[in-house]
Amino acid sequence: MKLQVTQENLHKALSSVGRVANSRGTLPILSNVLLKTIGNRLSIAATNLDIAITHFIGSKVADEGAITVPARLMNDFVASLPSGTITLELDDTKLKISTDQYQSVINGTNAEEYPVMPAISEGTQWTIPSNVLRGGLQQVLMAASSDESRPVLTGAYLHTHNKKLYMVATDSYRLAEKVLMPTPTDIDLLIPASALQDLLRIVADTEDEVSVTHDEQQILFRVGDVELVARLIEGTYPDYRKLIPKDFAQSGVVQKAEFINITKVSSLFARESAGSVTLHLDPEKQAISIRSVASQLGENTAHASGKITGEGVITLNSRYILDALHAMVGEEVRIAFNGKLEPCVLNSPKQGDYLHVIMPLKS
Repeated sequence: MKLQVTQENLHKALSSVGRVANSRGTLPILSNVLLKTIGNRLSIAATNLDIAITHFIGSKVADEGAITVPARLMNDFVASLPSGTITLELDDTKLKISTDQYQSVINGTNAEEYPVMPAISEGTQWTIPSNVLRGGLQQVLMAASSDESRPVLTGAYLHTHNKKLYMVATDSYRLAEKVLMPTPTDIDLLIPASALQDLLRIVADTEDEVSVTHDEQQILFRVGDVELVARLIEGTYPDYRKLIPKDFAQSGVVQKAEFINITKVSSLFARESAGSVTLHLDPEKQAISIRSVASQLGENTAHASGKITGEGVITLNSRYILDALHAMVGEEVRIAFNGKLEPCVLNSPKQGDYLHVIMPLKS
């Protein structure tokens, strides 16, 4: 193998795939990246057996070949090089890397020892605008669970309902739901949140349309020169719509910025109570108040004016409130519930495509 690439393209590719390379896995070779020439392009790939990312970059190929090298060393080294042309040349299992100023050798491993990269040859295909997918991921993923004892909750549920594509995540303490777009395609997929975090980084700075292909076991996202393949989670997602109330006895509409500020201040006094704060909707004063008590430190009550209907009190996790508020679009936010023991719903009064449900704490 002998070829030339630009430092900028190689660094970008190594950065996007390197996060998947796992140095703590049972297979040492999974801490490597696979470099392989395909036509006039260089393929840089990594996998942890559940997720695989492949990034293609243009290159001037003199001789074809393949090698795997340590991901972290390769990425850190290339990032340290000045911009310009880099020559990669393979000598048995040694990768020679040279520029005008640097000549280095990284010891690699035979490419045949690297696990076979997962691929999807047939399946359902559809597309989604990158800005739509990016917005959905940013608003939903924080609600997914990290508890591996309930695998179905560690993913985001992508599904069709009433000819609209929804993305949902929940850890059983909170739930986020986003309507992505109308679609005639029947979709029912449970995708690992860890894979979608990697996908979010890939689509963060692109306006390219995202091509999606999936079968019963895997899903492939193709964005420009990058491909991400993930193994789907097996299982049935909870019927979460039963948890979302349709009518509310207490509700209030307040300025989002004010709500964020009073929640942040109250959360400072809620640290020893696991973030617990108590919200009070007061229709007489047309205000919402948040109270937090720290037995060792003191207490705090903060108010924000709003349009309040029905008086009520509910205790919630302040971090969950802040996560929901930061994910919302618009200047106003609506908070609604039915007594202190029922789920609390946060959404925008003007945009009906996103809602956040937070389960109450015992006060």
